[in-house]
Amino acid sequence: MNGILYVMVDPTTAPLSELILHLLLAGGLGALIGLEREQSESGGSFAGSRTFPLIALYGALVQAFFPAVLPVALGILVVPLAVAYLGKIWYEDDIGLTTLVAALLTAVLGAVVMHSDRGALIAIIVGGAVTVLLSVKDPLHDFVDRIDDSEQRASAKFILVVLVVLPALPDRSLDVLYGLNPRFIWLMVVFVTGLGFVAYVLGQTLGPERGIALTGIVGGFVSSTATTVSMAEKTTQNETLYHVCAFAVVTASIVMFPRALIEIAVVNPALLSSAAVPLGAMTAVGAVAAGVLYWRTASDETVEPEELKNPFRLQPALLFGVIFAAVLLVSEYANEWFGASGVYATAFVSGLADVDAMTITLSRLAAEGAVSTEVATTGIVIAAIANTFVKAVLAWVLGSYRLGRLVSIVLGVVVLSGLVFLLV
Repeated sequence: MNGILYVMVDPTTAPLSELILHLLLAGGLGALIGLEREQSESGGSFAGSRTFPLIALYGALVQAFFPAVLPVALGILVVPLAVAYLGKIWYEDDIGLTTLVAALLTAVLGAVVMHSDRGALIAIIVGGAVTVLLSVKDPLHDFVDRIDDSEQRASAKFILVVLVVLPALPDRSLDVLYGLNPRFIWLMVVFVTGLGFVAYVLGQTLGPERGIALTGIVGGFVSSTATTVSMAEKTTQNETLYHVCAFAVVTASIVMFPRALIEIAVVNPALLSSAAVPLGAMTAVGAVAAGVLYWRTASDETVEPEELKNPFRLQPALLFGVIFAAVLLVSEYANEWFGASGVYATAFVSGLADVDAMTITLSRLAAEGAVSTEVATTGIVIAAIANTFVKAVLAWVLGSYRLGRLVSIVLGVVVLSGLVFLLV
């Protein structure tokens, strides 16, 4: 089991208290989903806060005492659910399948709870995710309505390519690609794009009234460069907005640091404790500085959130894949030929264009033992500093003098804090 230990729940040997605890957990998950269905009035007369716990307990008891017949039991459950669903269509003129599928999934979750301790943990996570997904019906539909046809087609193409290409790519180093692992590269492309897409969905779901704070946060995850350019251009149109635009630029810039930490945690968790100190310090100092900027912003100073593009587009994803592969190769050779100084030089140059590629590259190299933890951490911080420097330059060149000066001072303090903690 890949070194993972989990305990099976055997009703013939497990203590009675353990069985009862798992049954209560199954009923609780069913009640959670049932309450959401009843409160949203989506279940109607089909199922609600009493039916869903019963369905969960049904699955749990069958799994506990008759696991061999669980598929049959689920098939039997389909019959009354189908009859109730047909009645719902007849009397309420509602053909939505969501509640029916949720009911079947609840029975499966009840069975998973009784399978093992690990299964119970998985059931809790899935049950919570299902409840959240059911509760965001209106915002989710509003989000879909706001996406135009071209973006929908772009997203569909991207997802299709991911589903088709990822399993087909070999999961090994190829000599023809100078030792690169094509599946790992594409997996990281999907991961980085997915981070941006989650933020994009958040921004679209909250709508244009989300406020300047969330504009900066969402922009930092989707594209901090696009956010900086947009805010800088707004100050050339109205120079009095430099405070609120500086706040958005700084917020988008410092989001880059926790974003890098997320990438490190996924690629190489062992590196996280080392990188968290300088990146965490820059995040904290930047957050305080952003708070001061927000406090000094006049209450009537507002800007329209910029229109960020859907990250699920094939061309930018392929471009990032090429950049990531190039950075990975250059970093390996730079380390081999020039040692740490070569890695640092590569990190700075790469960071001018993209921090994600260098963060994932050094996390990977550190995991493989090609570079030390100290070199990887320093390189990631250097890349983040280089990219922060770019934001300040963009604010100077594309924005007003006041914006450029204010952003440069704030981001300069942020960079210094990271250097201090890195050297200490």
